[in-house]
Amino acid sequence: MTEPAPRDLASDPAADTDADLDADPGHDSAIAVVGMSGRFPGAPDLDAYWANLRDGVCAITDFTEAELLADGADPEELRGADHVPAKGYLADADRFEAELFGFNRTEAAALDPQHRVLLETAWAALEDAGHDPLAVPVRTGVYVGGSPTEHMLAAHTDRRLAASLGAMQIRILTDREFLAPWISYRLGLEGPSLTVQTACSTSLTAVHLAAQALLLGECDTALAGGVSVDSVRRQGYVHYEGGIFSADGRCRPFDERAGGTVPGSGVGVVVLRRLADALADGDPVRAVIRGSALTNDGATKVGFTAPGVEQQTAAIVEAWSAAGLAPSAAQYVETHGTATELGDRIELAAATAAFGGPDGSPGGIGIGSVKSNIGHLDAAAGVASLIKAVLMLEHATLAPTVNVSRPHPDLRMDATPFRVVDGAAPWPLPADGVRRAGVSSLGIGGTNVHVVLEQAPERRGTKTAPRREILALSARTEPALKALAARLATALRAPDAPSLADTAYTLRTGRTPMDVRAYVLASDPAEAADRLTALAEGRDAGGDGDAPDEDGLRGLGELWLKGGSVPWPETLREGRRVSLPTYPFAGDSHGALTLDHRPERPEPATAPGDEDPTAAVLGVLAEALGLEGAVGPETTYFAAGGDSLTAVHLVGRLRDEFGIDVPITVFLEELPLQELAKRIVGSAEQDAAEDSLDALLSEFETE
Repeated sequence: MTEPAPRDLASDPAADTDADLDADPGHDSAIAVVGMSGRFPGAPDLDAYWANLRDGVCAITDFTEAELLADGADPEELRGADHVPAKGYLADADRFEAELFGFNRTEAAALDPQHRVLLETAWAALEDAGHDPLAVPVRTGVYVGGSPTEHMLAAHTDRRLAASLGAMQIRILTDREFLAPWISYRLGLEGPSLTVQTACSTSLTAVHLAAQALLLGECDTALAGGVSVDSVRRQGYVHYEGGIFSADGRCRPFDERAGGTVPGSGVGVVVLRRLADALADGDPVRAVIRGSALTNDGATKVGFTAPGVEQQTAAIVEAWSAAGLAPSAAQYVETHGTATELGDRIELAAATAAFGGPDGSPGGIGIGSVKSNIGHLDAAAGVASLIKAVLMLEHATLAPTVNVSRPHPDLRMDATPFRVVDGAAPWPLPADGVRRAGVSSLGIGGTNVHVVLEQAPERRGTKTAPRREILALSARTEPALKALAARLATALRAPDAPSLADTAYTLRTGRTPMDVRAYVLASDPAEAADRLTALAEGRDAGGDGDAPDEDGLRGLGELWLKGGSVPWPETLREGRRVSLPTYPFAGDSHGALTLDHRPERPEPATAPGDEDPTAAVLGVLAEALGLEGAVGPETTYFAAGGDSLTAVHLVGRLRDEFGIDVPITVFLEELPLQELAKRIVGSAEQDAAEDSLDALLSEFETE
């Protein structure tokens, strides 16, 4: 069996293999997956996700009664015979590096948790592709979708929160229609920005739309995926006879014990480029999308929520036709696989009609469903399946569907071209030398998506002479820097570790420089890993401080430590992007609103009617900006995270609570907040609040 290529084998554009690869006519319509990131139940990153998939881990959590009660569960509901205390639970979904994305504490607490984790995941996916998330090339599009959330519903019915931030601000911080625009805005991405909604098939639909946009030339790079964090609380669910959720908290697709799925939370984002561009630019290609298709069942089914055979089959056939391949070229299909009686039966019938051509043989194609591992992630289900398939291609390993024993007899699996993969196994290289998989996702309402994946083209590594390298690291905090150093050390000790030169190049060009910095000098990966481990443990990393600095790297390192940009010499500006550990997000908990009991927000330090109106106004400003404690004498409105919508809201609040009509343009002045409060109290311009809002927004966007 041929071993899979390491995932950093995207070659230098000058390598002598490139011309042959780029001449492949299939590259004209193929899309490269150059970066990925995700957080799934039991897996805070993709390394843990793959380990769980490979090892057949069921990451669905069974909660104790004490855990559920502590998170606000209804005691009477817990005592019900049909209550199931299980979920694909996403840990730490309430944490967020708010400062990195420019949100103050008040905004971060109001921002929906699924917005928070999607922002961080988009950042990490770009880093995985070897790009600085704040310096991504222009014409980068965003195609993502999400689910309804408890936080959003609670925020829209919380009058105190609306009074504090304003109804419009609450909407843009919580509504899922703003998932894509927030990513585009905070990362400065100027391509198309679409929030996609097709129910359970949302995130794979987003991938299809992103691929089409790339082929049409609407963008040159695209982020695609989805998120579903219905609640950050530990929650079970109520099983209803005939419903989609199982009675025992386990999902068993195509199995004789199949009884439905289990709800779950998660997030996933992939970075896509046209394959020809990715190869030319030396991107770290992880897999290739050869084709995709999108259909809807229309009225050809028994009910709105029911699936249909005909258009599921059409989506599969059209996707493989777009790839220029017969469906029988697949060796594996990642199915939607909800383990419901109707869903599994119809999906298998549709797939059999598509894949069971004249060349098909019984059991020749493996099938599975990641829902058995993590539950049904709703809007993020499709991207969870896609990432699983990419990881299997990379590792040339078929990951098992768990909790299954024997196929359901009513499915007549022996009369289909499929077999359920129920144990990890090597993925043999087929006769034509290319491993291929199909990925299906089906949405309530009838939107069917199918994507054709194949392994990345094997490429030779960069030909460079060994030399000493500088690994420049940075983070927001000292603990984050140490965590990053530890992760990088582990990556450099791995059998498929990228070269030291490419690692150093990617760290210099593919990461956002932050304030807390360190550097390591090394001549080979083993030495670099040892010094990174020392850095992570707070020991002397051994920077060769007393040795002559003949190559000038130590001088550059010391300049790096001082902050700002470093004029890296031309010899260090050459290399290729490789996949490296991404930023170790570990922000504070910003909580989440709930429908049952909402956390109390502190009242302003002063209130209207106090003897000191300036102090009262300053308290309102501080509350709206999320400032805690005393306001610093030099803190300005912009520096505290103020923006246009907050300013509009404050004008109305100052009028309502203090009877003060202030000129809205006063917020454009770079005044310390204490001086701003004095200016507001002394304002006598009764009609100033009618100033042009368009002019204000233009000024603020310029800022």
